[in-house]
Amino acid sequence: MVNIEILRDYTYTDTIVPNEFIDFFMPEANGEFVKVYLYLLRSMQSHASNCTISAIADCFNNTEMDVIRALRYWQKTGLLHLEEENGEICKIHFLPIPNTETNTSTKDAPVAPPISENLAQNVHSLRSSVPEMPVSAPSAEPVATQKHRYTADEIAGFLKNDDISELFFIVETYIKHPLSENDMNTVLFWHEDLHFSNDLIVYLLEYCISKGHSSMRYLDKVAMGWHDNNITTVTQAKEDAAIHSQAYYGVMKALGITGRSLVEAETAFIRKWTKEFAFDLPLIQEACARTITATHQPSFEYTDSILTSWHKNHVHTLEDIKTLDAAYAKAKKTAPQPNASDSAPASAPRKNSFNNFKPRSYDYEHLEGTLLSSTSH
Repeated sequence: MVNIEILRDYTYTDTIVPNEFIDFFMPEANGEFVKVYLYLLRSMQSHASNCTISAIADCFNNTEMDVIRALRYWQKTGLLHLEEENGEICKIHFLPIPNTETNTSTKDAPVAPPISENLAQNVHSLRSSVPEMPVSAPSAEPVATQKHRYTADEIAGFLKNDDISELFFIVETYIKHPLSENDMNTVLFWHEDLHFSNDLIVYLLEYCISKGHSSMRYLDKVAMGWHDNNITTVTQAKEDAAIHSQAYYGVMKALGITGRSLVEAETAFIRKWTKEFAFDLPLIQEACARTITATHQPSFEYTDSILTSWHKNHVHTLEDIKTLDAAYAKAKKTAPQPNASDSAPASAPRKNSFNNFKPRSYDYEHLEGTLLSSTSH
């Protein structure tokens, strides 16, 4: 393979980045954390006087909590030292970057993040109150019964891990109350059993809280949904949230639902249409429109019957629907008409069958015929 020669054809003000940072610390760090570190390097070397948490967040389209998390990470690795005053970061010290010989030992002994007194007290109280036998999960939580239940000593052991102690601290900060034994077990379940990274768990917190939900039960339900949909990265979670949000409000608008949020059974239908059927929003909205035309009310069951029929008939686009409608209209037009002699006995069951048609019967021909007739006027 040909070696690439790298040339410099410009003269600009430079920011010096230590080679040790590039070689040993940058490859293992989150890309957003690297951006913050480089921004700080530039600010330090240019003697910037307007460096604030909010300015850094605005520069990268991140939240202030994202920036603080990045700073905590670099403090943990030993590259930065943060000074705080009244709970706010007021000074950032760049520390010497260890060379290749000392880098490993430095990374093995990072600066531990602060652990709240409440969290430490909870673990201490658990040690004195929890029996030696593992505690079974409450019967009110059927999902929790399938999780590994950690004892107080096990939780205390996890707290010796800087990543876990930092994670507990972050969760506690977001939900704004001390972590209980159940809370700590839930967080460990995400991290150890679902194999969620710290970044994904933090985004889980941000996403749910932005929707107005901070209970651990709700967080756990969303986490399980992500796991079931094979979401393992923040990027995948953001893409899923964007798709779900667009479909969620698109369906509500198409069905004329206002003044309330969708219940779980209704959002389950939307997940089915977008995930299992892989239908685009315009196709789903067309089914919603036909539902309103035929039933004059927002019926998710009726919409589901339409979309299920389309899925079975390999409909993927609005053009496919037009083709299907045209084929049905043609078949109906060319169908032989009954003779007068047998019209009475023949028409009776057809009339009764049509009049007794209910949205949940899901017969494709009856459904398409009814919808086609309704939309043609």
